[in-house]
Amino acid sequence: MNMNIFWFLPTHGDGRYLGTNRGGRAIDYAYLKQIAQAADHLGYEGVLIPTGMACEDAWIVGSSLISVTERLKFLIALRPGFMSPLIAARMASTFDRLSNGRLLLNVVTGGDPVELAGDGLFLEHDARYELTDEFLTIWRQALEGDEVHFEGTHLRVKGGKVLFPPLQSPYPPLYFGGSSPIAQQVAAKHIDVYLTWGEPPQQVAEKIEKVRRLAAERNRTVRFGIRLHVIVRETEREAWEAANELIQYVDDETVETAQQIFSRFDSEGQRRMTQLHKGDRSSLEISPNLWAGVGLVRGGAGTALVGDPDTVAERMKEYAELGIETFILSGYPHLEEAYRVAELLFPRLPLSQQKNVTGQMYMSPFGEIIANNKIPN
Repeated sequence: MNMNIFWFLPTHGDGRYLGTNRGGRAIDYAYLKQIAQAADHLGYEGVLIPTGMACEDAWIVGSSLISVTERLKFLIALRPGFMSPLIAARMASTFDRLSNGRLLLNVVTGGDPVELAGDGLFLEHDARYELTDEFLTIWRQALEGDEVHFEGTHLRVKGGKVLFPPLQSPYPPLYFGGSSPIAQQVAAKHIDVYLTWGEPPQQVAEKIEKVRRLAAERNRTVRFGIRLHVIVRETEREAWEAANELIQYVDDETVETAQQIFSRFDSEGQRRMTQLHKGDRSSLEISPNLWAGVGLVRGGAGTALVGDPDTVAERMKEYAELGIETFILSGYPHLEEAYRVAELLFPRLPLSQQKNVTGQMYMSPFGEIIANNKIPN
């Protein structure tokens, strides 16, 4: 099975260490453009742009990067409950046309009731997924070219239309992550690619089996992806040293504060992430080479594959054997790690995308010329 490898745009912050402002970086347009152009040049399939109160707006960031990239795809959040499904459909159609078919949609229902209330959404967990179901029913129907007449519990549309279709037919692919039973029902009904955070392989296998079965009951098929951090170095020792360095300034007070915030979430996925480490830094390797240190202070994706290139590649292939096709990766800092991952891992992976080689083929990667005379082996 070929792999689709994505990178991540850290619109909520970046740096060399977690839980501190030491080594922190300003997230301005110049820096985001560097990361996007690096991912484009290195051959990543696309980039995930996060969403939420702590992030720059995903649609504006993605739109600003269309003209400075060539083939990179943008996985941008679609937020049911915060906009009209018809307005969202027109936005998606416009972005898709102007980017020459480079839009992907990440359906985000939300998992922090406090943040959601601050943005004006007061629905309970299951009701938000019912709203998501209605939203996607309308959104898909509109982009398929139909006039929409819909009356549901949460949404009502009378005569909705999208006059200008997207480039991708019938619409840009829908990605979605949700671990609760109702979320998986929504995925089975609407979604093209179901995403999971980086749980141990057995837990991932159980999710895949359940969503496949639910989709089959609707005569649908769903593809699968995983969201992971990566800490890859030339040796195992160096990789684990880098993992420990990443959290060297994370003290117990910071961990406790972060875990208290996560405890208010009603997200089943966040609960599963937190259960992997339980706020205890003494046993963070929760599966071979799968490290939960990131999740001590970071919400959402909280695990990293740690190791030398061959080992990390093998762990990724283990996930691929379960059915994972798309790997959405990240590392700190995101600019340097985009290069490190591409240079160390890409040659060891069965990639769907090919490296974007520009210029003369002779100038493929080989390092610096030896003594101004000899190309190194």
